[in-house]
Amino acid sequence: MTRSRARARRAAGTGAPLLAIPPALIGVAFLLLPTLALLVRTRWSDLRQIYSSREVWPALRLSLESSIEATIISLILGVPLAWMLARVRAPGMGVVRAIVTIPLVLPPVIGGVALFQAFGRNGLLGHPIHSVFGQDLPFTYPAIVVAQAFVAMPFLVITVEGAFRISDQDVEEAAATLGASRTRIFTHVTIPLVLPAIVAGSVLCWARALGEFGATLLFGGNVTGITQTLPTDVLTVFQTHPEDAPALSLPLMAVALIVLVALRDKWLRSAASS
Repeated sequence: MTRSRARARRAAGTGAPLLAIPPALIGVAFLLLPTLALLVRTRWSDLRQIYSSREVWPALRLSLESSIEATIISLILGVPLAWMLARVRAPGMGVVRAIVTIPLVLPPVIGGVALFQAFGRNGLLGHPIHSVFGQDLPFTYPAIVVAQAFVAMPFLVITVEGAFRISDQDVEEAAATLGASRTRIFTHVTIPLVLPAIVAGSVLCWARALGEFGATLLFGGNVTGITQTLPTDVLTVFQTHPEDAPALSLPLMAVALIVLVALRDKWLRSAASS
């Protein structure tokens, strides 16, 4: 009887009020219309000519290479950081978490200005960088990677931190009682427990890095073949030949579709568990 009542209550709660349906449909249309317009306005018959006459492939290659490197940096730094936020109980951890989330709410252009003030020639670390490497960091390929890692790493950290919080710590304690060291527990027990979240966070991080625009434009520049990523290439083309911009946006749309497919199972599992 109790189960049937619970089912009845859940069934009653699933019925949406009629008042909520119209704004929900408008919201879907609002989010769908720009993407649909992009596909409709693309000159599909001229794709080959557009891609052969524009600097699409060097920009796409640079975007892929830099975003992968930024994701690797985010993994090396972000996974331990996520563990620290989830497991360490110490004063000031709330401030650390706020610092980690700053790039999420910071306008990308402001992020580029902040990177300049930190790593530019007259920045806080500008002179040490020039002394060690013999050149300034801004407007170079490493600057693109740094900018992408700056804006994308929080996506990985937040995703993995949640997994560390809900992971079964009893398994870690059992490994400790068997004599495993902390390092071995972390690498052989803890990491495998949160590996799905690390994969999902890495995909989100990579997609954010690949699509980064403002910080890379300000801090890395927009030099063809050197620092021009595909998003900045789209801006350049839009300023001179706006009719070609939708076609150049298709590769990034394909990446967005890949991300949706890759994370679909995780989202479905999360919805089912809730």
